[in-house]
Amino acid sequence: MNATGLGEAGFSASGSGAAPPSARILAIGLMSGTSLDGIDAAMITTDGERVLAHGHALTAPYPEDFRCRLHALLGGEPQPSWQPIIDELTDRHADAVVTLLAEAGIGASEIGVVGFHGQTIWHRPERQQTLQIGDGARLARLLGIPVVNDFRAADVAAGGEGAPLAPLYHAALAEALEKPVAVLNLGGVANITYIGTPVGPSRSDPHVLAFDTGPANALLDDWMQARTGTACDEGGRAAAAGRIDGARVMQWLRHDWFRRPPPKSLDRNAFDFVLGAIAGMSTESGAATLTAFSARALALALPLLPDSPRRWLVCGGGRHNPTLMQMIADIAGAPVEPVEAVGWRGDAIEAEAFAFLAVRSLRGQPLSLPSTTGTPRALTGGRLHHPSPDGTSQRPKG
Repeated sequence: MNATGLGEAGFSASGSGAAPPSARILAIGLMSGTSLDGIDAAMITTDGERVLAHGHALTAPYPEDFRCRLHALLGGEPQPSWQPIIDELTDRHADAVVTLLAEAGIGASEIGVVGFHGQTIWHRPERQQTLQIGDGARLARLLGIPVVNDFRAADVAAGGEGAPLAPLYHAALAEALEKPVAVLNLGGVANITYIGTPVGPSRSDPHVLAFDTGPANALLDDWMQARTGTACDEGGRAAAAGRIDGARVMQWLRHDWFRRPPPKSLDRNAFDFVLGAIAGMSTESGAATLTAFSARALALALPLLPDSPRRWLVCGGGRHNPTLMQMIADIAGAPVEPVEAVGWRGDAIEAEAFAFLAVRSLRGQPLSLPSTTGTPRALTGGRLHHPSPDGTSQRPKG
């Protein structure tokens, strides 16, 4: 696949053009998650190891018509007819950056790099395939700023899961927190980052384990969209009013995927078949059953952790759903709090993470570890695009 943004494998630039290892860089991260609700954009200052400052952040919601066109691509194979959507997706990300810079009062020349995740269309690590659309070269030209994209391909090509990729950023954020701590991201898919006591002779590297735990919001969002025309179960109200079909939930939890050891990752639509199974339910009971499925999948993850977390910090859109949060609290065995409880920005964390990873990519530093994606070794990744007219991109050597 090629520079249309259809997932060409690549790595970070090293050698010529790579950032000095100790330099602070003001970076922007962009994330469009599996919930398809819009673009999160955030600034951080980082040296690739520490988070030195947090800058401006915003969310740019997708118009409903664009969201529907993007949703229609999920699970599909790339076609020439996709190009206008890829261009529009890229242009919307450019608009988000321009707005971010204007609101922050910062010029483009002050930004060292933009980390552009793109939109995941499907994720099939068992076939060594993953597809994120978005044109990194086009974005670099539009912004006049270097762009790193295609973060997952190198990991998947090496035999890793390619996800989750935020754990090293979670570990950097949690440096001063009492360990062990768990960061739970409730996006379209749920994933956990377990951060334990530092290990090794230097006592400087946290023990990090990460994996997807199962669905989070994707099934529930699709259910509510089909039943009510709304994008989500606002405030968890539908689920709170419904009745859980516990037998169905237990049946779904016997799926082979849940028996796989971590690290592991999940495609957004991997459990779409459950929507057909609840077609005869009321909107409320269907919402309750899907919410319980997401929460109880977490219970299967707890025995996989090296130790019991002292607290759970929750990011992603699911933290706004009190019904889901309460179900998780009933299972977790420790305080469950939104990440705002420790001063983090819950709506910006994934965008911040890709700013952090873009800086690490510039320096040829690992983006993933054997314990976070199952890659055979610590591995860098990403493709660097310079804002030149020909969209020149670079990969690292080796």
